[in-house]
Amino acid sequence: MAVKNLEKTVVSTLEKLEKLKLDEKLYAELSWCLKSYEYDNNPIGVIEKSQKALELFKAKREENSRAISKKLIEDLEKITLN
Repeated sequence: MAVKNLEKTVVSTLEKLEKLKLDEKLYAELSWCLKSYEYDNNPIGVIEKSQKALELFKAKREENSRAISKKLIEDLEKITLN
């Protein structure tokens, strides 16, 4: 996945976590991992935390299909599968 797409997807994920007030700890960890990734270009932490966000978003989408966009879930799946 292109660096720009990875960063854009993670920023969108952070915005959604904050907007829905889903998991403050995950928000903080993912935010930290994104800054670390920008510094060292090592995506391991971003991928791990994105997987957790993906699981959380899928569960939330089952409760309310309008809460999380299908595109965001698909973008997260691309990050975590690569």
